[in-house]
Amino acid sequence: MNRIAGACLVLTSIVCVQVLFDQMSFDLKVFSQAVASESERKVIRLSEPVVSTSDYEEFGTPLQLSSDVVSLGELIEHSESYLDREVLVSTRVAQVCQKKGCFFIAREGDTMARVTFKDYDFFIPTDSADKQVILSGTFSRSQLSAEQADHYASDLGASGSETAIPHKFEYLIVADSIRVPRD
Repeated sequence: MNRIAGACLVLTSIVCVQVLFDQMSFDLKVFSQAVASESERKVIRLSEPVVSTSDYEEFGTPLQLSSDVVSLGELIEHSESYLDREVLVSTRVAQVCQKKGCFFIAREGDTMARVTFKDYDFFIPTDSADKQVILSGTFSRSQLSAEQADHYASDLGASGSETAIPHKFEYLIVADSIRVPRD
């Protein structure tokens, strides 16, 4: 009788371990799916592209590549020549507004500009950071208050003193079209 009781105890223990293992596996799968789902939810796409290819998407109006494309560095270096004019610029997206994708910080080395979208008519996906884009729009320079800089930093997801925008002035491009490469 002791051998039968012992065998039942071992068998019960094996079944319990298997049930626990199955539950842990299930919990791990559920957790993994929840993490993946949370990552997917963080990307916000409030605008549909006006042009879509296997290589890129265009937002706003279709991009017209009829003139020379300048880099952000060239644009800022020769800013007096470009102020209040339509420009065609190639730049890297450093940071994107994480609330809506309604603006981004373009950066090339130490040179940067804030890019917004004409009439607030379109936005870019919030996962566009670190992509090299081409955009057309109007270039300007304006005064920037500390409150505006803090507001922009907050929209970019910065906290505390992580303001990525200088407090004195900013270069600004109001884009009417932007080409964002696909991953």
